[in-house]
Amino acid sequence: MAKLLLVEDDSMIRKMLALRLRIKGHDVDEAENGKLGMEAALKGGYDLVLMDMHMPVMDGHEATRELRKMGYTGVITAVTASAMSEDAHTAIEAGCNYFIPKPIGEDFEDQIQSIIDASEKE
Repeated sequence: MAKLLLVEDDSMIRKMLALRLRIKGHDVDEAENGKLGMEAALKGGYDLVLMDMHMPVMDGHEATRELRKMGYTGVITAVTASAMSEDAHTAIEAGCNYFIPKPIGEDFEDQIQSIIDASEKE
């Protein structure tokens, strides 16, 4: 399966999502803020980075913009409670390829698989 980086400041959400993804067979690394996520992504070889947009230290928008400035070309998906279309647009403008709104639904794993499948075809 895929190698994923989950960047999420809420430890309960991070643990729950990581567990769900691991059950599906994915290799999941975790980071608790955008700065740590950015550092991990640059080291990493990830098939997909799941980036919360609202975090302390460095938010997902800033982390994504910085990654893109540094030449990071991997797939980044915004995962955020801000489901407003403007927020999705802002995440895409920052450099995210995809957007998944919170609360996370029962189809989360299917959404992730669809993103992985689509990025493999690009």
